[in-house]
Amino acid sequence: MSIRFPFTAVVGMDDLRLALLLNAVSPAVGGVLVRGEKGTAKSTAVRALAELLPEVAVVAGCRFSCDPGSPDPGCPDGPHLDGGPDARPARMVELPVGASEDRLVGALDIERALAEGVKAFEPGLLAAAHRGILYVDEVNLLSDHLIDHLLDAAAMGASHVEREGVSVRHAARFLLVGTMNPEEGELRPQLLDRFGLTVEVAASRDPQQRVEVVRRRLAFEDDPAGFAARWAGEEAALRERIVAARELLPRVVLGDAVLLQIAATCAAFEVDGMRADIVMARTATALAAWAGRDEVTSEDVRRAALLALPHRRRRNPFDAPGLDESKLDETLEQFQGDDRPDDDPDPGPGDGGPGGGGGGVPPQGGEGPAPETDSVPEQAPGTAPEHAPAPQGAAGERAAVAAGEPFRTRMLSVPGLGDGAAGRRSRARTPNGRTTGATRPEGALTKLHLAATVRAAAPHQKARGRSGPGLVVRRDDLRQAVREGREGNLVLFVVDASGSMAARKRMGAVKGAVLSLLLDAYQRRDKVGLVTFRGRGAELALPPTSSVDAAAARLEELPTGGRTPLSAGLLKAHDALRVERLRDPSRRPLLVVVTDGRATGGGPDPVGTAARAARLHAADGTASVVVDCEAGPVRLGLAGNLARELGGTAVTLDELRADAIAGLVREAQVNRSVRRAA
Repeated sequence: MSIRFPFTAVVGMDDLRLALLLNAVSPAVGGVLVRGEKGTAKSTAVRALAELLPEVAVVAGCRFSCDPGSPDPGCPDGPHLDGGPDARPARMVELPVGASEDRLVGALDIERALAEGVKAFEPGLLAAAHRGILYVDEVNLLSDHLIDHLLDAAAMGASHVEREGVSVRHAARFLLVGTMNPEEGELRPQLLDRFGLTVEVAASRDPQQRVEVVRRRLAFEDDPAGFAARWAGEEAALRERIVAARELLPRVVLGDAVLLQIAATCAAFEVDGMRADIVMARTATALAAWAGRDEVTSEDVRRAALLALPHRRRRNPFDAPGLDESKLDETLEQFQGDDRPDDDPDPGPGDGGPGGGGGGVPPQGGEGPAPETDSVPEQAPGTAPEHAPAPQGAAGERAAVAAGEPFRTRMLSVPGLGDGAAGRRSRARTPNGRTTGATRPEGALTKLHLAATVRAAAPHQKARGRSGPGLVVRRDDLRQAVREGREGNLVLFVVDASGSMAARKRMGAVKGAVLSLLLDAYQRRDKVGLVTFRGRGAELALPPTSSVDAAAARLEELPTGGRTPLSAGLLKAHDALRVERLRDPSRRPLLVVVTDGRATGGGPDPVGTAARAARLHAADGTASVVVDCEAGPVRLGLAGNLARELGGTAVTLDELRADAIAGLVREAQVNRSVRRAA
């Protein structure tokens, strides 16, 4: 068994350690989502928590970790009439991002189920995590079908496995802990809300603290056993404090005045639903128990809000997480009761108390999250953003303008049937979805097509000597269901930022349209990339990524001006797609070119060069859409010509709106009704 880095040896990260410890005291808090840049020891801290959890009493021999005091009456290994109690360490089960559905929820032996009527069930990771920790590293990259199972299990405390009329249910109550790098994309709102607490982590900027991090890590790698032994006393003390807090937790009083503060805080920050209120109440109670108090204080409510609300106040994917602390303090003060205890709350795991974490290393300035600083700083009117691309020598370049109001866009999709990652855009063969046919399985059977299997086995029953009611089924009879669902695509935006697009109102509308398409890509689980062209060339402003937030930030910073090197933009997009096809060949691209179709740069024949570049995309079979930004009463139709060269379609900014399409349909229906009446 490998030795894990001790929890108390983790330097700094007070908020993360506190959030994990509160969940160890009260698993009902609902888990932790850890957001932060790479290399900040997120996974190290989470894995170290398992060593601090008390042992779990289980029914001996039960694969589903039933509690001997109240065994699950529906346990697949039950009924537990004679199973004696046993004890084992609390488990931390890791869910790989690329895990299969059967690995997560478990699998049935379909052949035995059909031939013998036996529910031969092999438990999955949800069963192994019952009464323990389920840890998902890079949780934002988890496939949608796995997220659906996690949501079901988290909501019901049980996992259901259904296979063509054969079903198994078992308890699955676990502490959900996830880590993620926001640069790689955000979580679905439903799963985000399932995490009780969220913490932002960042590497310390204090040199002394960074030195201590390196010193401890090197010491651990040189002698893991010896390093762990040196921290054994701190670990034991922290483990005892967790046990004491668990015992105190049922006696902690949550007064009406404190409940009013919790409700007022959630209302002030306009969070959706009531889960935030419940999580805040549980977190504040756990904070009091952790501090050794039997009554919740206003400071407990404040700290609970900072942990439980930042990820719940996001109104759309581009909102930065965080809370306005001055608004929080005003709300708490406004609803402050007179029965507040006068004692100061325990400062938490970094206070130097028993098992205080950090091994005697005091918190340094600048450590810990500052969510409110994650947003892009506002710029003074008329100034260029701090990270704007450098001018390319083009005359008349203008500073970036704000995007217009986003809107719901019409559905853009890639024709044909793909095999890409699960999503919500284009048709694809997927593990989940509508059954469209059957085929012989290649490898293990995962989705049985019952009717096709029966049809394949029926002609051979007499030859196989069938004598009873059971169907004699052999491996060759089994048929795999072919299912059709939706896939996520790579949506590569090629945005014209030249002088012909530079009118402020016009560019604001164009940015609003691209922002709307980015929102659509977020909802459909796409990867996105951004190519811009202006002046003398083009640049890959954002390589293909799952982070729609990053694309929106690059778009906001985009200045305009100069000539229109359309061919350079198309060639840069062609190179980006070629590289991405090597990295992820199953993900089909959708090229979205946002331009008025003009070409005034790129050699002596800019129009012809642009046409040849467009035909490269057509030769590759890349699905494309040209968003025609041409304005004014006289239109040259250049964007339509470009769409024909690309082998794609052209839509105007107005036609891009979903409500505009719906309006055309309604108008056509009205006209048809009028003609019929006449």
